[in-house]
Amino acid sequence: MTRYIGCIDIHGGQVKQIVGGTLKKDDKEDKSSQSVSTNFVSTKPSSYYAELYKKNNVLGTHVIKLGSLEANDAAALGAIKSWPGHLQVGGGINDSNAKYWIEQGASKVIITSWLFPNGELSMDRLKKLSGEIGKDKLVIDLSCRKKINEETKAVEWFVAMNKWQTLTDVQLNKELFELLENYCSEFLVHAADVEGLCNGIDQELVVKLAEWSTVPVVYAGGAKSIEDLKLVDKLSQGKVDLTYGSALDIFGGSLVTFEDCCKWNNKQN
Repeated sequence: MTRYIGCIDIHGGQVKQIVGGTLKKDDKEDKSSQSVSTNFVSTKPSSYYAELYKKNNVLGTHVIKLGSLEANDAAALGAIKSWPGHLQVGGGINDSNAKYWIEQGASKVIITSWLFPNGELSMDRLKKLSGEIGKDKLVIDLSCRKKINEETKAVEWFVAMNKWQTLTDVQLNKELFELLENYCSEFLVHAADVEGLCNGIDQELVVKLAEWSTVPVVYAGGAKSIEDLKLVDKLSQGKVDLTYGSALDIFGGSLVTFEDCCKWNNKQN
């Protein structure tokens, strides 16, 4: 069954909810965050959210550092230390720091842009990192944007890297998932076109993710109603999990309550 998965997005050292497509500058360069469209900035520390997820046993929660500011590392550590062995960490993860985050208590690390140097998938990097920390500790973020194929008019999705601003030539399809599954234990897929907009999920993509992957997949982007859990469950036959961001009451939203999400998960147990 589809489950609700938690998230803690960190930018400028604070827990935030950001409109995905507006994240164009690193928070080291843009310390005032003026270039970013933000839905929510929390007054609470990251550890508050980690404790909340722990109390309600929201497994698989991911902590994402949306920038290279040192304060983001401190906030991510604060979250992990509040629930060791249960939170995943992503954002700026590479072969030089992945082991460090696991040692600090991350359950898994999430790799994104580092896997696509010059916009191309590096199997050498993937094999090296997977070999070092184990595929069970590795999540691959295949965040993407959609394009319409001019010849066939079919919808296609391509990996988007560098804060979702750079579109690569790496297309999401069955072959890609079959290849990558040998080296990771999970996928995280942000639909960057709808991320942070609360205008609904990319239903076509959810269906495809269920077809393509045989390991757990978490979909993020556009969820705006508690009914979206039922919708993803139906579309994916329970194979794809769902995370909520800006729509959720704990992140300043008014469309979905954290309590209802936890009730859904408890019902599935």
